[in-house]
Amino acid sequence: MKNARAAIRYAKALLNLAKDSKEETAVNDDMLFITTTISENEEFEVMLNSPIVKSSDKINVLNALFKEKVNTITLGLFHLLKDNKRIAMLASIAKQYAIIYDFEKHLQVAKVTTAIPLTSEIEKQILAKIVTLTGEKASLENEVNPAILGGFILRVGDVQYDASISNYLNELKKEFDNSHYIPKI
Repeated sequence: MKNARAAIRYAKALLNLAKDSKEETAVNDDMLFITTTISENEEFEVMLNSPIVKSSDKINVLNALFKEKVNTITLGLFHLLKDNKRIAMLASIAKQYAIIYDFEKHLQVAKVTTAIPLTSEIEKQILAKIVTLTGEKASLENEVNPAILGGFILRVGDVQYDASISNYLNELKKEFDNSHYIPKI
């Protein structure tokens, strides 16, 4: 976390540059893609963070992986990080960019845990309900957890609503435990 402030500064500067070019959404997509790629490939992450691997080799790998898939602003970031010897911060910068972008666009991430995957129709209903409750748009992440048996658990920001069957059964069990008092004679 020693580079957290620097990552935020780079992310803010990148967002300002992207705004000037009206490319902030495309760069956000790039940052999400980069974050996913790094988090799903441990060897790639180790290579980026390695002090032994030359910066020129790191930039060659980044260009080979992303050159045809990302915006020119993002490619410029790679070269700036190489020049400043900060390529290891790429994942942190990408995460910070996405956070700042979502904040400025008033986007939230709503996490919905269900026993089975959501259909697109139910996703639309949930997103509409989130807008009516919070007044802001949200992107939806669906986590499937069969242990909740049915219903759903919705988390938006720091608010959680648990309408799962497992929660209902736990509440019912607590009620029975509390009311099952037999006095001793």
